[in-house]
Amino acid sequence: MAKRAASYPVIVGGHICLDIIPSIQGGPFQMVPGKLLNIGEAALSTGGAVANTGVALHRLGIPVQLMGKVGNDFFGDAILSILKKQHESLVEGMIVAEGEPSSYSIVINPPHVDRMFLHCTGANDTFQADDITADALLEAGLFHFGYPPLMRRMYEHDGAELSRLMRKAKEAGATTSMDMAKPDPDAKAGQLDWRLLLSEVLPYVDLFLPSIEEILYMLRRETYEAMKDSHGSEQLIEHVEASLLAELSSELLAMGAAIVVFKLGEHGLYMRTTSEAARLGSAGRCGPKENAAGWLNRELYVPCFKVEVAGTTGAGDCTIAGFLAGFLQGLQPEETLLGAVGTGACNVERPDAVSGIPTWADVQARIAAGWEAYPPKPAFAGARIPLPMDAAVWQGTQDLRTTNER
Repeated sequence: MAKRAASYPVIVGGHICLDIIPSIQGGPFQMVPGKLLNIGEAALSTGGAVANTGVALHRLGIPVQLMGKVGNDFFGDAILSILKKQHESLVEGMIVAEGEPSSYSIVINPPHVDRMFLHCTGANDTFQADDITADALLEAGLFHFGYPPLMRRMYEHDGAELSRLMRKAKEAGATTSMDMAKPDPDAKAGQLDWRLLLSEVLPYVDLFLPSIEEILYMLRRETYEAMKDSHGSEQLIEHVEASLLAELSSELLAMGAAIVVFKLGEHGLYMRTTSEAARLGSAGRCGPKENAAGWLNRELYVPCFKVEVAGTTGAGDCTIAGFLAGFLQGLQPEETLLGAVGTGACNVERPDAVSGIPTWADVQARIAAGWEAYPPKPAFAGARIPLPMDAAVWQGTQDLRTTNER
């Protein structure tokens, strides 16, 4: 089908950091006080939603402004330098805070051992609504904000500043989008009433795109802990049923979101949309217009495409970038979801966060050429598969709901 040009720029705001990744080779690795450990050179890369989702959108060909916050220090300079290598324009909207430390992570990734992270939140903790100017929001078609659980001012006082920011974007006429991160259970963010916070924020969020583990932690903490203890892992998607996706998405739509998308890791994406035409119609400058009916009261699931996985860093962020790219161009839900998982699949073919992302046209050409998808998660295998109207659109997509069902 004909697509709408992405005529307005996208703003991606939120969490950004510098990842310092030492190369650790060889056999057993143990950190012992007083012992010198010989390691290899360190890789430096940007991390966080601003860098991953923002740069992925840029590589897909979508106009984007990055508005993360860094300090005027060595790590901040390194972050800006890495972004400049992608394109000079990507640093034009970045916020440099005098006297504040830049956020960084030391990623300890020894062979045959789970990764460990030493993280400094830095200037992310002081990010506030006023850091995004009203003029910028008036020019933006879509405002995407990522990782508020890792940004102190965004979650303290039950998310009052996050609500103010997203309301400000909505009132400026932008379509609003938000991604999450799982709160640290041992930190203040992990003790918050996230149901209350989301009920205050989601009326100003058109597209809400958390992972299933994140939202299960936030809305069903007892269920999350019981499943984690029972299965001995925080990777719970293997044990999630379609009924739980429906329950959680229904709750989030009732809180005020127009479109809810759950990242399901290696199992793909799940999407649920509002049945209220007025709510969809209020989804800002980039909301569905000519094809609004196709976005109403939908429940869709799409598995991932088959690739050789080199690394999963940034996979969720890049999948979100693919979803936003399709949405911005006015595509139907099925096309948008396929473009999202296609973008995520390209990402995991490289070990880093964004270098595997090609142009949007390249992603679409690969899908149209018959890119093979993994079978759907068994819990979703009984879902009705719609009759193909266009193989390039419908391949691999499962429709869990039509407007005449339920």
